[in-house]
Amino acid sequence: MGRAHEVRAASMAKTAAAKTKVYSRYGKEIYMAAKGGVPDPSMNVTLKRVIEKAKAAQVPADVIKRNIEKAKGGSTEAYIDNRYEGFGPSGATIIIDTLSDNSNRSLAEIRSAFNKSHCNLGQGGSVSYNYDNCGVLSFEGTEDETLDILLMAEVDVKDIEAEDNNVTVYVDPKDLYAAKDALEAAKGEMQFDVLEISMLPNDYVTLEGDDKMLFQRLLSLLDECDDVQHVYHNVEGM
Repeated sequence: MGRAHEVRAASMAKTAAAKTKVYSRYGKEIYMAAKGGVPDPSMNVTLKRVIEKAKAAQVPADVIKRNIEKAKGGSTEAYIDNRYEGFGPSGATIIIDTLSDNSNRSLAEIRSAFNKSHCNLGQGGSVSYNYDNCGVLSFEGTEDETLDILLMAEVDVKDIEAEDNNVTVYVDPKDLYAAKDALEAAKGEMQFDVLEISMLPNDYVTLEGDDKMLFQRLLSLLDECDDVQHVYHNVEGM
């Protein structure tokens, strides 16, 4: 079905199936961005960009405001980001990004999820070498118009897919917001279904039977971990 289908399906699934998880994830990112600079998106580019991603994921305005106010209030909470990589059945691979105030707790929870699913936690770099780090934008539009706009703006377009009047563009991560700004300058304010930096697998696998059940169990257990921010994998249709 192509990467575009998998990217949009994953984005919709995360939002529909676990809104509270999505709000918590973006809440942490907003808080850290506000805490790391001026807690005003008009003066803090990092905060502005996180808010734009949160809005694309349909995070409510009150969640955004609450975490900015939390940063203004002098909270001493601090989060550290870590990445974990591992292997599932029949060629499945997975990457997990965490944002946590206790890295030892995060690792223990992730290791437990792998053990309970009969999957294997790997070393850093053991999986990610077979993934592309891309900025991803998905929105209603046409391929030709989108390419014209982005090439004129000198955006490094890695790939583009069009399906049912929806365009998904893959760009160099540093060009994600240059692409967004160029599209909105040409087309006006837009609604993005996906606006994020993601790790996309070079190859997908399909799981069946017990293998599929075990990998679904791993994803479910990881979803229960509050510290998990992003999960990327190469299993088609999940």
